[in-house]
Amino acid sequence: MARAKKGRAISGWLVVDKPAGITSTAVVNKVKWAMDAQKAGHAGTLDPAATGVLAIALGEATKTVPYITDALKCYRFVVNLGAATTTDDAEGEVIAREAVRPSDAQIEAALAGFRGDIEQVPPQFSAVKVEGERAYDLAREGEAMILAARPLWVERLQMIARPSVDQVELEMVCGKGGYVRSIARDLGEVLGCLGHVAWLRREWSGPFTAGEGISIEEIDRLAKTGELDAWLKPLELGLADLLELPCTPEGAVRLKNGNPGMVLTSSASYGDEAWASYQGRAVAVGVYKAGELHPSRVFN
Repeated sequence: MARAKKGRAISGWLVVDKPAGITSTAVVNKVKWAMDAQKAGHAGTLDPAATGVLAIALGEATKTVPYITDALKCYRFVVNLGAATTTDDAEGEVIAREAVRPSDAQIEAALAGFRGDIEQVPPQFSAVKVEGERAYDLAREGEAMILAARPLWVERLQMIARPSVDQVELEMVCGKGGYVRSIARDLGEVLGCLGHVAWLRREWSGPFTAGEGISIEEIDRLAKTGELDAWLKPLELGLADLLELPCTPEGAVRLKNGNPGMVLTSSASYGDEAWASYQGRAVAVGVYKAGELHPSRVFN
């Protein structure tokens, strides 16, 4: 006999405005407890020192996490000029200093090299796996690693302000897998002054914005109440970047059973990834082929 799952079978997205000083995993655990949810996960880790949008998926919404992870994200951050640190942010120890300070024009010129398709080496203190172990665990043990560069799409990177000669505030819109700390480190190296992140905030991630996020304090205050449930957003928001294809009643039944189902469309092309809806609710995600959606994920 199967063991009953603990908690409620609740589904949707809770957008949290994460404060500094707490890990993304800790936020997921708090939300899961506060909403008494059976299942929860997040779409895109934020460093403990970072703030801003952390989208928490509950229940069936966890099946849409990859689409939010792949979506564009916007970060606002300040780079401290003049020093490199072990962690590429203000949490680490300073390992080198430079007296030179670039002009605004030099910074603007250097930023051009960080736009478009770039290659980026993750920080030594990152969640990248090295022979089965996390890089940050090896780094804490004092082991220096050669991490492979990874591709990153940077749609926008611009200077927002120059608070002082020692700092520059930037805004970046990028794709999946971007490390803001690497941008700060590499920009400092290109400018010859060294650099690291002073503070970082994720302003938006896919369809979710920091302005609509709930605070940790409010989660604690509303825990286990219907008022917290009211903050929940529909799981369909996680599919915002995919084409929606309404399906027939018969198609919905077939899709629910994991079989190809008929959908109504005039815009999908053969082979497009899309999601099928019935009466506005997500039924399945899959590939469109000749009037049918062939499901890869089915929603209960």
